Amino acid sequence: MNPNKALWEKGDFTQIAALMRQSGEALVKSLGIAPPLRALDLGCGDGTTAMPLAQLGAEVVGIDIARNLVDAGNKRAKAAGLTRLTFQEGDACRLQGVSDHSFDLTLTVFGAMFAPRPYDVAKEMVRVTKPGGRIVMGNWIPNDPTSFVSQLLKISASFTPPPPEGFISPMTWGVESHIVERFGQAGVPKERISLVKDTFYFMSPDKSPTQLIESFRRFYGPTMNAFEAAEKNGNVEDLHRQLVELAHAQNTSANGSTSIPATFLRVTVFL
Repeated sequence: MNPNKALWEKGDFTQIAALMRQSGEALVKSLGIAPPLRALDLGCGDGTTAMPLAQLGAEVVGIDIARNLVDAGNKRAKAAGLTRLTFQEGDACRLQGVSDHSFDLTLTVFGAMFAPRPYDVAKEMVRVTKPGGRIVMGNWIPNDPTSFVSQLLKISASFTPPPPEGFISPMTWGVESHIVERFGQAGVPKERISLVKDTFYFMSPDKSPTQLIESFRRFYGPTMNAFEAAEKNGNVEDLHRQLVELAHAQNTSANGSTSIPATFLRVTVFL
């Protein structure tokens, strides 16, 4: 199986996505959607941003590599009566069956950044987006102390075996020079790329930070892999302690619930 597909079909990312709904809605509202508009949500999960896009009147196609998340997204769309929202399986590195210049907006929020061939991803996003349209990416920033997920991934990686030769870290999508180079090879000049820092929130009124980490341990592929490796090496308690300390340190809620801000890089490409 495709290793990236296996990673995101592991566990149940819908349990993590449930903590991100409010921020997904806020990000989509900030885009200033004006129908008629056709949008692609790439690496869409079960629809954290695809659903709000459709609710604002856009025609939306969500594409994700994980079959379980595609199925979950289609169930959510049907339950919400969103007939202009469809989810389908696909690979951000090669969008088979997607025609050139198909979308006014291509959106990917912590999605396409995890695909293994970033130059192909940039070219594909440019290819399927209409001239005059835009690409918007939300990417975690490496080593940013205010980015909860980048810190969680950094801790997790320290407990897992080294990646295979040729592996390109998804976190490189949070570095300006890499972004400019990748879209440059896809034909986009630097002056048509905007980079700003933004914030996503992991929020749960009924989960403590410790319980939040338990959700990541049970349902989030990269963290699941880290715990499996730590179990083999007898380091589970150390990994758990570091992640719980991180969650408590970054939690801004004082009543036992969870509200953790996570800084990310918002990339906008104007075609």
